[in-house]
Amino acid sequence: MSVFHDEIEIEDFEYDEEEETYYYPCPCGDRFQITKDELLAGEEVATCPSCSLIVKIIYDLEALQKESEEVEILTEDIKKLEVA
Repeated sequence: MSVFHDEIEIEDFEYDEEEETYYYPCPCGDRFQITKDELLAGEEVATCPSCSLIVKIIYDLEALQKESEEVEILTEDIKKLEVA
């Protein structure tokens, strides 16, 4: 059983679109991190690469999956328009 430093809502994380990674400040000075793919796979624990602290992420998996699917569809539509 894991002992979480805190439970944090996904909305409180900073999202880096280029890396597709969510970040949240860690008390050690680094940042907790978790990728979008990890969240879509059902992972709910973000780790800090510099210390042993972990946080539990509060999020709606179904809403994230739906949003991800919508982004994929829009990206495909944009690519089609660029080719035309």
